[in-house]
Amino acid sequence: MPALEFWYDFASTYSYPAAMRIEGAAQQSGVALRWRPFLLGPIFKAQGWNDSPFNLYPAKGRYMWRDLERLCAKAQLPLTRPARFPQNSLKAARLALTGEDLPWIAPFTRAVYTANFASQKNIAEDETLSGILTALNVDAAGAMERANAPANKQRLKDRTDEALRRGLFGAPSFLAGDELFWGNDRLEEALAWASRP
Repeated sequence: MPALEFWYDFASTYSYPAAMRIEGAAQQSGVALRWRPFLLGPIFKAQGWNDSPFNLYPAKGRYMWRDLERLCAKAQLPLTRPARFPQNSLKAARLALTGEDLPWIAPFTRAVYTANFASQKNIAEDETLSGILTALNVDAAGAMERANAPANKQRLKDRTDEALRRGLFGAPSFLAGDELFWGNDRLEEALAWASRP
């Protein structure tokens, strides 16, 4: 079965609509989906940035928020700007990494994005993340313990290093083998490439 890797950071604005629609789109295309949480911060630092480009370049930031409003309205997704942007996504990424091959990864990912971009919740807080896990009938205490284990912390660092090695520079990114597609608007193209004969 053809496969597509979905690389995302929970602080990434355009990863929000991508995360909300990718599972259904992949199923319709007959493509297996691989969830690949990682951190954008080290990627940006490698490019010489110490913040989101949407904060570094105000005109670009204003455009992005208006563009995201249009995209979310079209997709009927709620959107409320986070009180702080970008939010610290480290804990959420560690949790997602522990569940990326488990049945709860897709609903967990969507719930974290909803908390961040629709509900103005702090996704860096244990209370927010534990609440999401509990609502999904996942043992929150056990998941948090696994997420904070030294081996998992190293695994997230390794995952982000892998993103750099494979040429990722932003999120969402989609990899069909070694073929890179960047941006929510490239999802369909990425799925078509992954499912080509």
